[in-house]
Amino acid sequence: MASPRLETYCCPNRDAATQLVMNFQPEVFCGVCIGSASISLLLTILQLLPKKGQSPRKMPKASSSSTILLLISICDILGGLGMIFRSSVWLGFPGFIANISVVNGTDVWPSTFCVGSAMWIQLLYSAGFWWLFCYAVDSYLVVRRSAGLSTIVLYHMMTWGLAVMLCVEGIALLYYPSLSSCENGLEHAIPHYITTYAPLLLVLVANPILFRRTVSAVASLLKGRQGIYTENERRLGTEIQMRFFKIMLVFVICWSSNIINETLLFYLEMQPDINEMSLKNIRSAALITWIIMGVLNPMQGFLFTLAFYGWTGWRVDLKWRKREIPWESMSSSTAGENTFPSPVNYQSNIHDSKKISTTDSQQTDEAISMLSEGNTSSDERLTRSSPIYQGW
Repeated sequence: MASPRLETYCCPNRDAATQLVMNFQPEVFCGVCIGSASISLLLTILQLLPKKGQSPRKMPKASSSSTILLLISICDILGGLGMIFRSSVWLGFPGFIANISVVNGTDVWPSTFCVGSAMWIQLLYSAGFWWLFCYAVDSYLVVRRSAGLSTIVLYHMMTWGLAVMLCVEGIALLYYPSLSSCENGLEHAIPHYITTYAPLLLVLVANPILFRRTVSAVASLLKGRQGIYTENERRLGTEIQMRFFKIMLVFVICWSSNIINETLLFYLEMQPDINEMSLKNIRSAALITWIIMGVLNPMQGFLFTLAFYGWTGWRVDLKWRKREIPWESMSSSTAGENTFPSPVNYQSNIHDSKKISTTDSQQTDEAISMLSEGNTSSDERLTRSSPIYQGW
């Protein structure tokens, strides 16, 4: 799982709270991490592969939302691979890991592995947090018609730049001036924990606000498309709202245990003796949430694909097929079905106003389709209610 305690454990003079959780049934904990990460990894890849009998996911060209969703899944997959590798080495080479606790040891490889694997896991999950924040921003900008594939470059710069900067800064402050002297005071640990949990807390606070404003903007778009708010459009708006709710629900389920665990461990660190009988319940709660983290953190990848696309099924189709742009097929099909002779005596301003209305309606449909990607019923209802489909 992803916890700043992984980097703290690399310090030979680690604090008592970190020693408590890292030494609690390490074989069982590593086995839980390997099992959860492996299941999530396999199911996530299965979810992303194309399926037989299903059309490719429909997505307009001018959207970066599908790219962001894919990058979130990639970060989860790579983070899960890091967990599997780290836990496998931990289980397979206990003597190698034991050298981490040796102060002034001559073998630097155990410490290098400890720091490198912990940074890999932390960096990938931190980048996933930033991408999730970018998804909320992009959803809002899409509805406001201010986003497109050009904005993905800015998202890459912000996500990878901030993730690398915060990770390196936190590690540098934790291990300054050397690995053997880290964790000598809170001035080393606190900046590291802040840089680790800053993107997580940002998603918890900012994403619900952005999602709420996006849902309100979607309702305004649907009402303004034809001047009425039909039952189909109401259901479409509800499904988009439910999709955002599922995303935040998965995030809270997977990471709330980290916040609870860190709060308990910090409380234990502030006590003169964490082994006192009066602190038994707190120690037990910290150990329970520690195991829960090993289960839930790696499962984020698979649960996110369920929130993004729903269950896509087991039947995998590995044949390459061209991605269909729904607006191209819709325009070509409706052109043959709804061809009428142009009125001769229409005034030019009436013709221009109808053209602008059709263009705005098509842009609205594209924006809504971006937010409801992966939902087949939403795409079908959107097509049926589209003015283009109705021959406007």
